Amino acid sequence: MLTLVNTNRMTPVIGPIGLDYLAASVRQAGIDVEMLDLGLVDEPAVAMKDYFDRRNPELVGLSFRNADDCFWPSADWFVPGLKSTVNTIRSMTDAPIVVGGVGFSIFARAIYEYTGIDFGICGDGESATIALVKRLQGTRNFVDVPGLIWRENDTIYENPPSWPDSVSLGTARDFIDNPAYFKEGGQCGLETKRGCNRNCIYCADPLAKGTGLRLRRPSEIADEVQSLLDQGVDVLHTCDSEFNVPRNHAYAVCEELNRRSLGKKVRWYTYMLPSPFDSELAKAMAQAGCVGIDFTGDSACESMLKTYNQQHHREDLATAVKLCRENNIAVMIDLMLGGPGETPETVRETIEFIKEINPDCAGAALGIRIYPRTIMEKIVEQELRQGNDVTIRRKYPGPIDLLKPTFFISEALGEKPAELVKDLIDGDQRFFEPVTEADINESKSDDASDYNYNENELLAQAIEEGARGAFWHILHQLRIN
Repeated sequence: MLTLVNTNRMTPVIGPIGLDYLAASVRQAGIDVEMLDLGLVDEPAVAMKDYFDRRNPELVGLSFRNADDCFWPSADWFVPGLKSTVNTIRSMTDAPIVVGGVGFSIFARAIYEYTGIDFGICGDGESATIALVKRLQGTRNFVDVPGLIWRENDTIYENPPSWPDSVSLGTARDFIDNPAYFKEGGQCGLETKRGCNRNCIYCADPLAKGTGLRLRRPSEIADEVQSLLDQGVDVLHTCDSEFNVPRNHAYAVCEELNRRSLGKKVRWYTYMLPSPFDSELAKAMAQAGCVGIDFTGDSACESMLKTYNQQHHREDLATAVKLCRENNIAVMIDLMLGGPGETPETVRETIEFIKEINPDCAGAALGIRIYPRTIMEKIVEQELRQGNDVTIRRKYPGPIDLLKPTFFISEALGEKPAELVKDLIDGDQRFFEPVTEADINESKSDDASDYNYNENELLAQAIEEGARGAFWHILHQLRIN
């Protein structure tokens, strides 16, 4: 028997859809699987003891979604909590422990060593977990288990990441308690594809999901939407890197939802790039039930867009907002302020342009979380080698360790960059402002301008009172009402 454990305890809660998909594949392979969901319990230690007092699995699989909250200056680090959970489970069962998930895959070797687990899976978990269970029951030869990390004779071995060429996932969505996650989290997720073929300097998605686009069949996606509707879940959020990459697949998904008239029954939100996006796609999305888009804007300054390796231009942001307005789709633009070369002038240019094009809201995130094996890491390393001044923000002492929350903010923004950005925003209610260290110390989680979703009490309270939708849209509604 395989026991799957959701270790993500961020609030508001986010359904572990990866475990839903994984369990469907494991069951289809004839393997018994059970769930221990620590995201929906008040006392995880009690829940673990109660479970392992009654069960003796062959393998325990832990899902690890987030290594940290990706926000400066909160810099909340979750890896020690994972290690604590591993140690607790190890004291209760002799079963080997394997960890997977997006958060694990980005830092696979480092987390494997830090937590002392038996196995790790980097990349997709479905076929890899099935292969691991079979090897444990048989030869214990792990060299062909996709994405596996394991130790043998004091040597750590790493197989290439598990990124199958095609993706077909279970559509029943009946393993995790989706209605509970909908009630407590305000939405449920689904994937239309995996992988990202872009080369943004800061992004970790290609590390976790691969650099090739692996598309699901639109009919399979529609089946999954129907399964969630049958459970009373009618507000969804795609978990793709960017829904409109490739554009034709996004359109095909909408066509299938429209063919089945599902757009009349479901509301959904998505992440997208400002381009490719046209009137035909916008109309199809609105008809298919899309009510909100969070665009990866990063900047409205052409030099900064070039720095970030973005392929869109500032005018694409204006067009995207216009198309959303024409199709009654709420629109959010996420900014990435403080990257290499950012100056007060480029920040001003971005903020003034965003005010001009008038999205419903814009996220003024400040600071780039530096991930290993990204272009951003190479930029910082080069600057340090050349002896240049580099502003690295972190809360831990000693050498730089990218497993821990580590952020870059352009030196040109001065000692108080958050105050600079807030002054330029000048109280505009459309913006989610960056948080200062003073804000963190004063615990301003009751402020609707704070869009760090981790432990956001105001957001959680709104959902408890019946709010449904993307977190940014809920917070925006709180600000304008």
